[in-house]
Amino acid sequence: MPRMTAARAAVEILKREGVTNAFGVPGAAINPFYKALQAGGGIDHTLARHVEGASHMAEGYTRANPGNIGVCIGTSGPAGTDMITGLYSAIGDSIPILCITGQAPTAVIHKEDFQAVDIASIAKPVTKAATTVLEAAQVPGVFQQAFHLMRSGRPGPVLIDLPIDVQLTEIEFDPETYEPLPVYKPSATRAQAEKAIKLLNASERPLIVAGGGIINADASELLVEFAELTGIPVVPTLMGWGIIADDHELNAGMVGLQTSHRYGNATFLESDFVLGIGNRWANRHTGGLDVYTKGRTFVHVDIEPTQIGKIFAPEYGIASDAKAALELFIEVAKELKAAGRLPERAEWAASAQERKATLQRRTHFDNVPMKPQRVYEEMNKAFGPETRYVTTIGLSQIAGAQMLHVYRPRHWINCGQAGPLGWTIPAALGVATADPETPVVALSGDYDFQFMLEELAVGAQHRIPYVHVLVNNAYLGLIRQAQRNLDINFQVNLEFENINSPELGVYGVDHVKVVEGLGCKAIRVTEPGQLLPAFEEAKKLAAEFRVPVVVEAILERVTNISMGVQIDGVNEWEELATEPGHAPTSIKPLKV
Repeated sequence: MPRMTAARAAVEILKREGVTNAFGVPGAAINPFYKALQAGGGIDHTLARHVEGASHMAEGYTRANPGNIGVCIGTSGPAGTDMITGLYSAIGDSIPILCITGQAPTAVIHKEDFQAVDIASIAKPVTKAATTVLEAAQVPGVFQQAFHLMRSGRPGPVLIDLPIDVQLTEIEFDPETYEPLPVYKPSATRAQAEKAIKLLNASERPLIVAGGGIINADASELLVEFAELTGIPVVPTLMGWGIIADDHELNAGMVGLQTSHRYGNATFLESDFVLGIGNRWANRHTGGLDVYTKGRTFVHVDIEPTQIGKIFAPEYGIASDAKAALELFIEVAKELKAAGRLPERAEWAASAQERKATLQRRTHFDNVPMKPQRVYEEMNKAFGPETRYVTTIGLSQIAGAQMLHVYRPRHWINCGQAGPLGWTIPAALGVATADPETPVVALSGDYDFQFMLEELAVGAQHRIPYVHVLVNNAYLGLIRQAQRNLDINFQVNLEFENINSPELGVYGVDHVKVVEGLGCKAIRVTEPGQLLPAFEEAKKLAAEFRVPVVVEAILERVTNISMGVQIDGVNEWEELATEPGHAPTSIKPLKV
């Protein structure tokens, strides 16, 4: 039987589970694993500048392609605690990542040894499993189980903590005979599919709410096939955006309090039946449940049984992988169509498109300083359907989701449940690492950008090009807007006069100098007419220099973006589109 260190066995298992990339920062307690990583070969490593950044890179890497599992690595103590935010983000959005940490020797873990912290206990609430391995011979089994857990049922992250003496201990392990464990995913039954379709067919104005579970299951094409077969309009959730192209005749728009469309909310309020697949009824999608559920029948399909009924009780629930359920739904629907028993939905679908053509927000403003809406309009012109957008939270994300267009699954990569500031830069680097051939465009407000901007140096060092659109109003914009309800404007101002860059006025941080100091390229834009040329130049610079390129748009200080507390009461702060020139890049030309 071959003998090797437990660390080397772990590396060999990673390779046999399909891992080709890892992100991390070495340290004393994880150095034996790094030695094994170097000796084993076959896994490219990206050196982060912050271990939280490494965890978000791993998330972005996973989200980019079906089957990917991002791996992040750190040493003992603060490295693990720094990655907790990445684990929380991953479990909230059902994203499998593997976090590997070093640990003090087993004999002194309990003796307050340097950087010895019980990271497994800390990580348990935000992982599917978190284990400190105390016996070297258990390392292969713990890693094998980790991949099984990450892929089975509702996907999610796992943490494995390796004491340094465990890493260094030799064990008997034969990599050539290693096999991954079978993945478990619940599947709908034929009887369940028939009942769901029966309830659907009894309705007059049905909708499909398509969630991120469909993307996780790599079932977007099946969802579109089912929608086209039945003629039912589709509402993608924020995590499911891209499952059905924005310009598809059955895309009804997004619903919600913030990242929603006027026409999406209006169509939902007209519906009488909702089939939710792979979604979790997030509160910023539903708003108040009294408004959201009134007069509607709900069927909910989710891979995790305990998700069904968690937010509200549907009339019928099915615990199933989205792909398995959709295959059965299509089978049943085809049989009904062949028998002439599938209802005609053309009039209902057409009404959704009519709303799409009439209920639009204005994006075309010539103001200086610029309104953010104009930035997204010009982004629609500059960045085509092949673009992957990456963003996290803030007014920039909310407005972007209202005004940008997405055409393919995994082309809107957004941190949905946790929304940590600073997520965007490292996640974009992870996405671009996973798929270097597809254009990546990140979107940040100035505060999100400043949280982890040191990770831009990772893009410079490792030659990871992408374009980063930075909208700068020197404000915590979303928090400022939320403070209106309390009649305060407190501790949300980021402005100051930069003594080294007086030309910025009160906009403070000179992002161009900072970005260039980190080895990347940057362009500052102050007028609307400069936006499109700047985006085109950014694409050329990224291709030429193979580094991140930041386009900073200087915005007006205060803009209120459409949002509310109920889906029937969204506040439209700005002038709405009343003529085609007000929304020139809308999916449908404005109908007046």
